[in-house]
Amino acid sequence: MSSASSHPSAGPDRRTVVAAVGAAGLAAALTACGSGDDSSDAGATATGAASDGGGTALAKAADIPEGGGKVFKDHGVVVTQPTAGTYKAFSAECTHQGCAVGGIAHGMIVCPCHGSEFSVADGSVKKGPATKGLAPARITVSGDDIRLA
Repeated sequence: MSSASSHPSAGPDRRTVVAAVGAAGLAAALTACGSGDDSSDAGATATGAASDGGGTALAKAADIPEGGGKVFKDHGVVVTQPTAGTYKAFSAECTHQGCAVGGIAHGMIVCPCHGSEFSVADGSVKKGPATKGLAPARITVSGDDIRLA
């Protein structure tokens, strides 16, 4: 008796499957990381109003305190009002180890996991251990409505 099968395999071999899975993972990672350079209006503003009211409603402008902000955990975003009438939005995911930021205190977006602090004005790191600022998010402000763009 021979241990080798006389019937050819019906499916792909192990190397083909591993290579395909690796290629799919790489493609997904590159797609997630690659997004053209359209960040010039990211984190948008009180004057960049949407005419059609599109996007997910987040809050009323009056809900965002001047010099502070609010974390919208369900949407993974934090919206701030660094100066009167100027609204900014950033990812609510801390760049240190991916924890969700917890809130805003003394003009800083604070991560409760390791104490990183980020500017409400531009999302830049003001206190580590994070070394990279929060990613900008797109919002529109139309009248008193703040929406994800």
